Amino acid sequence: MHRRGFLVSTVLAACGCRTAQFARIVQPGDDLMIGSHQAGQETFRPLVQEAVAKLLARHVAGPVVQASFDGEQLPPPVKRICFVAVENKSAEEIGDFKERIYEIIDQRILESEVFESINRRFVDAGLRDSRLRPDQLMVPENRRSFAALMEQQGQPIDYLLYATITSGTTRENRDYQRDYMLTLELVDVNTGKYDKQSAAISKGYHHSRLSRWRAANPLAPK
Repeated sequence: MHRRGFLVSTVLAACGCRTAQFARIVQPGDDLMIGSHQAGQETFRPLVQEAVAKLLARHVAGPVVQASFDGEQLPPPVKRICFVAVENKSAEEIGDFKERIYEIIDQRILESEVFESINRRFVDAGLRDSRLRPDQLMVPENRRSFAALMEQQGQPIDYLLYATITSGTTRENRDYQRDYMLTLELVDVNTGKYDKQSAAISKGYHHSRLSRWRAANPLAPK
C-alpha cells in the first residue's frame, strides 16, 4: 500500500504540474502582461517611442529647391543611420528584450520616412570585417575606416546610433522603485558631433498585500 500510495501521489503531482501553466494569444485591444519583477514591454516601448521621436525630429531638414526652371520643391535627401549597439547597464538582465528593443528602434527609424536604417546584417558584417567593436567607432580613425568599408559594400552611412539602458533603485524595506532610462546617441560620421536624447519611466515593486493596497489607493490614510 505504501508503494501504491507513493505512485498515485507522484502521478497526481505530475498531472498538476502539467496543468498549472497555460498560454493564450493576446488579441488587439487586450491588456499586455505587466512584468511583476522585471521590466518588460510596458516599460521599454514608451521609452523607445519618446526618445526616437524627439531625437530624429531635431535632425529633420527643411525642403530644398531643385535647380530647375520650374523651381519645384523636393524633400531633403534621406539620411542613413547605422544602428550599432544596444547596451544594457541597468540593474537587471533584459534577456531577449535587448533584441526586441533593437527591432522597435529600427522600425521607428524606417517609419520616419526621413531617415533610413542600414540593415543589421550589413552592420554586423562591417564590424566583423573591420575587426572593430561598437565602442571603438568613437575613435575618428576607426570611424572613418568603418564608414569607408560600408560604402565599399554599397551601404554609405551618415550617422551612428547607440542605445543605452540604465536604471536606479530606491528601496523601502522589501518594496522598491526602479527608474529606467533609455538614452540614444546619434553621431555624425563625418564630423564626430553627436546629439543625445533620453526618456525615463519609473516602476514600483510591492511585495506585501498592504503595500500593494497602498499603491493602488494613494489617497487612503496611512
